[in-house]
Amino acid sequence: MGSPFDTAVIGAGWAGLGVSYVLTKAGLSHRVLERGRIGETWLTQRWDSFHLNTPKFLTLMPGDRYEGSQPEGFYTRDEFVALLEDYARRYRLPVVTNTPVTALTRDGTAGVYRLITPVGELEARAVVIASGSLNCARRPEVARALPPDVLQIDSSAYSNPQALPTGAVLVVGSAQSGGQIAEDLLLARRVVFLSTGRTGRKPRRYRGRDIVFWERESGVYDVPRKDFVGPDGRLAGRPLLGALHTISLQSLSAQGVVLLGRFTGVANGRLTFADDLRENIRLGDEAAAKTKLHIDGYITRHRLDAPPAVDDPAETVAPRLPNSPILSLCPSEHNLTTVIWCTGFEGNYSFVKVPGVLNARGQPLESEGMTIAPGIYFAGVDFSSTRKSGTIFGIAEEAHRLVDHIIARRGDEMGTPRTDRLGYLDSAL
Repeated sequence: MGSPFDTAVIGAGWAGLGVSYVLTKAGLSHRVLERGRIGETWLTQRWDSFHLNTPKFLTLMPGDRYEGSQPEGFYTRDEFVALLEDYARRYRLPVVTNTPVTALTRDGTAGVYRLITPVGELEARAVVIASGSLNCARRPEVARALPPDVLQIDSSAYSNPQALPTGAVLVVGSAQSGGQIAEDLLLARRVVFLSTGRTGRKPRRYRGRDIVFWERESGVYDVPRKDFVGPDGRLAGRPLLGALHTISLQSLSAQGVVLLGRFTGVANGRLTFADDLRENIRLGDEAAAKTKLHIDGYITRHRLDAPPAVDDPAETVAPRLPNSPILSLCPSEHNLTTVIWCTGFEGNYSFVKVPGVLNARGQPLESEGMTIAPGIYFAGVDFSSTRKSGTIFGIAEEAHRLVDHIIARRGDEMGTPRTDRLGYLDSAL
């Protein structure tokens, strides 16, 4: 089996490759094990017209900088995967593709972790799990009650309108994926129903810049997790944000999407919905207004030269709503053939067999990427430490923090003075 590596990284998406870059700069021996191809989740779980929501000048991997001509443009799915492939090639990162980790265990006697794959085993003193916290779709239990002749898919399985059966489509969930997929279907002249929820909304641009630029500059992404987690420990999902332009519930309805309230179940063969549509629209408007007010305040406090606010047609257009709320639908009456679930994701960590690393739901038990298991880390977890966690432009900071800890832990075991262990950071940054 050979000597253990200093570190093993599980997953070759943006998080895993970002950590690998910092490990390489630090001179730590490691391997990146990827279940499929580099960027596999992006290749297989994003639709054909997908664009990243982060502008190009912020879609940066550690060590890179944007030098193109469209800083506030957006990468397509395939462009982003090509960027990851090029990144791994340029920095000669030790990625092993088509090698899924089927089990991660700890050898307490040897003080190492063992990663079992179909082609053999690998040992490492530390493991960074970067396999993705948003790649396993969640469906509500009520999905089981839908008629068997209605096709059900998750947003991760949606590719394009032509791949679906003819007939109307119900999209359940009105955050980023739900709003963008509803629009994609509408542009293909499909009949679209959208079941909405209590989801915020953001404009794509405001006062001359992309919304992500303003939020990053004003410190929104630096807010620590403890300041936005709910009393019950729950976190609000990311709001509705169009990839190329603003999308609102009212703009979708004005173009022909039939808006419904929250999906509640199936009764006597009919799909049922709550009478909360107008409230959901109002909540989206309030969230957008709050975001703009925050940016206005930031511009004023710092006396920035920014153009005045301009009304966004997607936000000012009047919604087209039924005279009476639609509280139920009969699939056969409306020729409803497909339901697309856009109801959230979690990570698939079933391969982790180390006690104390996962909670009862099989999700990471971590704080800022650290776990109680010595040498086990998570990278790229949504909202792990701040609002920046889980974003591509946040991985540089996260990767350096984790590798710093890996080096410190290794030095403690070997008795190396801490000042010597951390010297690499000056050149790596």
